Amino acid sequence: MTRTESSLAPDYFESMFLSDEDPWNLESSAYEQAKYDHTIHALAGRTYAHGFEVGCAKGVLTRKLAPCCDTLFAIDVSGVALKAARQRCTPFAHVSFANMIFPEQTPDHVFDLIVLSEVVYYWSDRDIRRAGEWIYQHLLPGGDLLLVHWTGETDYPQTGDDAVAKLHDALTAKAGLITAQRREHYRLDLWRRCTCA
Repeated sequence: MTRTESSLAPDYFESMFLSDEDPWNLESSAYEQAKYDHTIHALAGRTYAHGFEVGCAKGVLTRKLAPCCDTLFAIDVSGVALKAARQRCTPFAHVSFANMIFPEQTPDHVFDLIVLSEVVYYWSDRDIRRAGEWIYQHLLPGGDLLLVHWTGETDYPQTGDDAVAKLHDALTAKAGLITAQRREHYRLDLWRRCTCA
């Protein structure tokens, strides 16, 4: 099996959250907090009608995204993580959650914001193509797709740079780049779906 043939299984993430309260230091790391602040800053104060976050983990970024959206739907493959995310976002009645395996399972709604933060490199080439197809059908014209990914070495199916490049290929001519910013350890890419027919 080559590195890109299979997405990481949901059990991988569930076991991570069962064995460690903060497996990627998402709640405690100054680096992660700075990255989340950068993520919100990239949205430039825009308010979205319907936001969608894939791979919300324990909801640290979700809580920061909530004020940017009239409604926000966040999903994760880990039931353990979702329990904590729901608790963290209790003050926000407009935020809802579901246990879903994206892109195998997808919502039927359309969105004007889709956030893929530290998730695409967990997917196989096939799932990246499937995600691109779904995004094209469910991201509203003028809507934003925000990606944030670690750029160091990984043992995941993709590197951060490869993941973003492959998703870009799946969306060529369907979403225009607004900004591509690199920091020492990660990249942030904001794409906006064109409003043309």
